[in-house]
Amino acid sequence: MKLVFPENYDPRLSVRETQEAIKYIRDTFQKELGKEMNLERISAPLFVEKSSGLNDNLSGTERPVQFDVSGIPGETMEVVHSLAKWKRMALKEYGFAPGEGLYTNMNAIRRDEELDNLHSCYVDQWDWEQVIRKEDRNLETLKETVRQIFKIIKHMQHEVWYKYPEAAKHLPKDIHFITSQELEDRYPDKTPKERENLICREYGCVFLMQIGDKLKSGEPHDGRAPDYDDWQLNGDILFWFEHLQCALEISSMGIRLDEKALEEQLKKAGCEDRRSLPYHRMLLNGELPYTIGGGIGQSRLCMLLLDRAHVGEVQASIWPEEMRRVCRDHGIFLL
Repeated sequence: MKLVFPENYDPRLSVRETQEAIKYIRDTFQKELGKEMNLERISAPLFVEKSSGLNDNLSGTERPVQFDVSGIPGETMEVVHSLAKWKRMALKEYGFAPGEGLYTNMNAIRRDEELDNLHSCYVDQWDWEQVIRKEDRNLETLKETVRQIFKIIKHMQHEVWYKYPEAAKHLPKDIHFITSQELEDRYPDKTPKERENLICREYGCVFLMQIGDKLKSGEPHDGRAPDYDDWQLNGDILFWFEHLQCALEISSMGIRLDEKALEEQLKKAGCEDRRSLPYHRMLLNGELPYTIGGGIGQSRLCMLLLDRAHVGEVQASIWPEEMRRVCRDHGIFLL
């Protein structure tokens, strides 16, 4: 998307008040997330060894930032794109049981991101993961977890309204569930992003399920790496965002692969060579716990709750000087 400038835009809070609100939202939300979902806060890496297979390959085209470390010759390090696979390893190593989980602050660099109102080359999110039983790998578990996260976000809306009533955004009462195939059937002549916008405009908040596999049209709704989410048990939490007249993704999440699903998805994606990587071998050998997990965008959540028109208003990142100038001319101050 290109830059969008809402007419008569008013951020309502000063830059310093915004910084205070950002801290309040981040501190409060992570406490509520941990409490409501039985998640413990743990530390996480900024980079991983390329040979481990732990980095998130996203849609498969994004280039990770790479570097070497003098103390570990012959190994290439990669700044994480997310911690999707690392968290599952951590749950095993730390001895978490079914119903227990973890969350952590994840910081990433997306060097190939197209910069606009919603996208930055810097990503900050809460990565979370929870151990489940094999029999809980089903649609009802996924939906119930989504409802929990939606409930926490709604609670945060009330907290922000109480503290910053002039700046808070009103969110819808419920979340609507729909699969990517149902969405394509509903709007067959639209692009995936146009479909997301139409369904979110109608319902306010949507959990769009089953992303990654090919649809009847022959194309997937969106790209997903084949080696962490089960494409039949995943999805995105999307809110309608009036300022930009589009769907705003707050979270990508899902029930993680079991051994059978990993085999199937690696074959579909033409990535069977990954079977030899340490993480993938452990999963295929049944050495990792069954889990559900995802990421919740920290800046995206602040943007939603404070009703801001540009992600740069709630995170310090790098922006082209021309973008800074044009945004400032429209009342949008980029940090």
